[in-house]
Amino acid sequence: MAHKKGLGSSKNGRDSKPKFLGVKMFDGQTAISGNIIVRQRGTRFNAGPGTDIGRDHTIFAVREGTVSFRTSGDRRFVSVVEPEAQ
Repeated sequence: MAHKKGLGSSKNGRDSKPKFLGVKMFDGQTAISGNIIVRQRGTRFNAGPGTDIGRDHTIFAVREGTVSFRTSGDRRFVSVVEPEAQ
């Protein structure tokens, strides 16, 4: 009985690279234009005022302000609200 497997290729050794998805900025944090807020597959979160959605469904800030998450029905929205003038 052979004690070595032979010189065929290994059946292991395959793995996908990490995609680093998820929420990057949380409610109440200050965002500047261009900051990524959520990286996602599909629209788990929808873009609200002050945000835009990229080709890969990434939500990013288009103006400076505070990140805000809200729910309307069964949809979740991310927005960037401008700070109050003092």
